[in-house]
Amino acid sequence: MDSVAHVAQMSRPGKRRRQNPLPGFGLSMGYTLTYLGLLVLVPLSTIVFKTFSMEWSAFWATISAPRALAAYGLSFFGALAAAAINCVFGTVVAWVLVRYRFFGKRLVDALVDLPFAVPTAVAGIALTAVWGPQGPLGEPLARVGIQVAYARWGILIAMVFVGLPFVVRTVQPVLETMEAEVEEAAATLGASRATTFCFVIVPHLAPALFTGFALSFARALGEYGSIVFISGNMPLRTEITPLLIMTKLEQFDYAGATALAAVMLVASFSVLFVVNSLQWRKGRAAKSPRTQRANRRAS
Repeated sequence: MDSVAHVAQMSRPGKRRRQNPLPGFGLSMGYTLTYLGLLVLVPLSTIVFKTFSMEWSAFWATISAPRALAAYGLSFFGALAAAAINCVFGTVVAWVLVRYRFFGKRLVDALVDLPFAVPTAVAGIALTAVWGPQGPLGEPLARVGIQVAYARWGILIAMVFVGLPFVVRTVQPVLETMEAEVEEAAATLGASRATTFCFVIVPHLAPALFTGFALSFARALGEYGSIVFISGNMPLRTEITPLLIMTKLEQFDYAGATALAAVMLVASFSVLFVVNSLQWRKGRAAKSPRTQRANRRAS
């Protein structure tokens, strides 16, 4: 009788104890926060605290120097341009890998991950050999007055190279789950290919594109090895911020290197915060009752 009463008491509304489907959540969460804190938060917070030890005049003089401003602009605008290019062509690559069958498809799919595995120094040497004045692609362009290596074009190419896999691998799973019948239904209703792509495919891919853009931007912004080889490292022209930080460290100017790193940290976090906020709003709008009702009426 006691066991029956205990079962009946546990089955009452409000008296049932909620069981976590994943055991050990508290321990796992504690381990996760500790791991992220030691590897991410502590090193980044050290940069901030180290910057506070500088006087404001010295800090401002370091981060507002013409050489630093030129490096900021080249790094951030180059990373934004590379991420935008990767969103376009990365989506095309993912579309081809998902929707078409052709000879050598597995090889092409494996080549997408090559920038992940190749060391950055090796990538820089390879890009310089191809796009340099004596390279197979750089020499024809040099004849018409277009210099790629040791110029800003080379920096953009290196950033695109290292960031392409992030967009492809983010968009590809979404395309694999997207049913082709939706596109066929839009075509039967009279929609053109451009209309189907803009109003059917792109809204479905938008969250993945935002994620791929953010990852590609972050990767391009922090790239150092491949850019050092192909850029020429000329101050005020082809010098990126990571290289300027390394120059400060080689000159034993640790305070100046920390100040530049703090600016990069704040700016990178701000850009990623904006991109993630847009992605969150896009996902929230897609899940809203009004949007769901509109989708049901359209279907």
